[in-house]
Amino acid sequence: MKGEFSLKWLAWEVTRRCNLRCVHCRCSSDEFSSEGDFSTGEGKRLLEEIAGFAKPVVVLSGGEPLLRDDIFQLAAFGTSLGLRMCMATNGALVDDEVCRRMDEADIKMVSLSLDGSTAAIHDDFRQCPGAFDGVIRAAETFRRNGRKFLINSSFTKRNQADIPNVFRLAKSMGAVAWYRFMIVPTGRGEEIREELISKEDYEEILEWHYRQEKEEDEILMRPTCAPHYYRIVPQKAAAEGIAFQRRSLSFSTGGGKGCIAAQSICLIDCFGNVKPCSYFPRIAGNVRETPFREIWENSPLFRELRDFGSYKGKCGRCEFLHVCGGCRARADAVHGDYMAEEPFCGYVPVRIRAKGSRRKAKA
Repeated sequence: MKGEFSLKWLAWEVTRRCNLRCVHCRCSSDEFSSEGDFSTGEGKRLLEEIAGFAKPVVVLSGGEPLLRDDIFQLAAFGTSLGLRMCMATNGALVDDEVCRRMDEADIKMVSLSLDGSTAAIHDDFRQCPGAFDGVIRAAETFRRNGRKFLINSSFTKRNQADIPNVFRLAKSMGAVAWYRFMIVPTGRGEEIREELISKEDYEEILEWHYRQEKEEDEILMRPTCAPHYYRIVPQKAAAEGIAFQRRSLSFSTGGGKGCIAAQSICLIDCFGNVKPCSYFPRIAGNVRETPFREIWENSPLFRELRDFGSYKGKCGRCEFLHVCGGCRARADAVHGDYMAEEPFCGYVPVRIRAKGSRRKAKA
């Protein structure tokens, strides 16, 4: 099993402090949140440990990573180890000096968060007046400094009607990629559980995404935390009789599979806890107590998530299990069981339909 699951992408929550208070925040960050347990020296040792057995994309995340004074020291050190260092920021603190320091640290890619095409929508989602203007300024600053960036957008019922507008705005801002997140109810997201997009709308949005991506050649598109898109793509392509080749970028995980939590990605939080992905609160181990490689390769939680034969419900019987897998974090949040079926998928697997047909025939 060890050889099958190589680490390709790692999010490191370098702090939980944040200058915003977003409604969906997975770690409930605000300006009073913890900085975490890692000094600069301890952070460097962690990066050395990671680089000792893998060379993943490492995303410096938060909270807001630019609130950490030594963030560029950590980024530069990771680069010196051969890690592909990236950063996720809300954009409010980006200026020309930040861009210069990103260049010096050789940060490969930076992401901005945009959750609405207008200030009214985005600022409501981010719970901070002026947040939208901050993103627009950050994008302009990146363009002026020749720095590539991508846009991350998160959606619930409160802003799902704005999805096409956000997509168009992301393109006009000059982003090289648009990652559209269907939120998982963890952290503050638990407080807006009733705002989760319905499974019917979910399917319709993913079909819209397929139509856009099929024709898009200016910007890379990725639905994130939406594993059943990897069922929809082969279904639609087969129905249309086409070979749909999806684009990829060097900082991505490849875009070939749905849920990849604990399979090619994971999160290390600011206290050293290793989790299957950024939205999966269960802990596989702590790097201050157990070597990271040991956790990645042998933790019971990670090994269970890699055992596809143990998946339950519709997911366990689905012909698309190995390309989709259902969102394990969402299954855990809704069912209290991370091996349960994806709660926001309306697809009925062939085996279940066939069984139902046989029952009707016998009746």
